[in-house]
Amino acid sequence: MLSIFPLCPHIAFNGKRVLNTYSRPSGVQFMSAAHHLPVEINLHSKRRVLEILFDDGARFELPCEYLRVYSPSAEVQGHHNEGAVLQVGKESVNITDMQQIGQYALKIFFDDKHKSGLFTWNYLYDLGQNYDSHWADYLSRLEEAGHQRKNIG
Repeated sequence: MLSIFPLCPHIAFNGKRVLNTYSRPSGVQFMSAAHHLPVEINLHSKRRVLEILFDDGARFELPCEYLRVYSPSAEVQGHHNEGAVLQVGKESVNITDMQQIGQYALKIFFDDKHKSGLFTWNYLYDLGQNYDSHWADYLSRLEEAGHQRKNIG
């Protein structure tokens, strides 16, 4: 039986807490160790970085551009049998809002008006754990398509 409980006790926007929930009650476990749960999420708007601390101690700093170009939305990942759509010109994108969705995901609102797609906890963990390979793949696809990232200071 899966218990329903709030997962992330601390989601903050530039140091200001925007969501208060309670941590997982002791003794409550998932059926698989593959479930990663955030215990703290902080947006650092000036650096355009989302920092996430998971319950296993893993901490990731995910650039907003990276999150935007790897959005799990159909608009980015492709509809049905269509392939992923390469996202370009997202170097200075930032996050304007975040909402916890149930017990499993984060909805991220970007300043370029993109807001579809739910970032599940496991997807965010994967993005953090595999940042180097995902980012290298994105840069390679940009180059193959004849695009170059702008340096944003």
